[in-house]
Amino acid sequence: MPVKRLSGVKLQVQDPERLARFYSDVLGMTARSGNGSWRAGYAGADADLVLQPGGRPVPHSREERYWKIGICLPDLDTACEQLRQKGVEVSAPHQFRDIGYMAHLHDPEGFAIELLQHDFQGSRPDGAGDPALPLGGGAHLGQITLRTGDIAAELAMRADMTLLAVQDVAEFGFDLHFLAYTEETPPDPDLRAVGNRPWLWKRPYTVLEFQHIAGADLRDSPAFLGLEIT
Repeated sequence: MPVKRLSGVKLQVQDPERLARFYSDVLGMTARSGNGSWRAGYAGADADLVLQPGGRPVPHSREERYWKIGICLPDLDTACEQLRQKGVEVSAPHQFRDIGYMAHLHDPEGFAIELLQHDFQGSRPDGAGDPALPLGGGAHLGQITLRTGDIAAELAMRADMTLLAVQDVAEFGFDLHFLAYTEETPPDPDLRAVGNRPWLWKRPYTVLEFQHIAGADLRDSPAFLGLEIT
């Protein structure tokens, strides 16, 4: 029986071609058109962005179900320096708690993008990034992040996926749950173990991340058309 794969996130955008070019020219993805939409993605087993026409120029809200994509990479500092040289506004890299070394930006239509280094701040191996390559090389779409007010219902709906990690962010009022179509298991069987996190950021497939805000009443995201699973 074929193994399922999270192969895309479908977004309705204002200008699919222009946005696909941003992801290729700035973030190093490959862009291609077909069937009235554009796809942008990295080589490998991770998911693509499936950009479909018809989007409206509306601001994206924290009360919506769709949040962001996460791009994982070996060298965050090199990636951010490259983006600034291209005139892209990106936040200063920082170690967020015991979760990861990260930075944030938005694409030209306002969609959130998280850049997440494979290793924690201060733990990056020497020579991890290559300034000659886009984002320092080795980038992949690590996460597609949705919000939910009922994680138990989400897990029940996705019983065919493997829960790889749970991360508490109590001071911000949420926790994070990471699922994937995989038979892999984390090095530490404790899904809350901090030591599993760099392992998680290095997975070669895209993980479905839920930001769980208990009891939250979230709105549908006008731009989010669903996940592509093949």
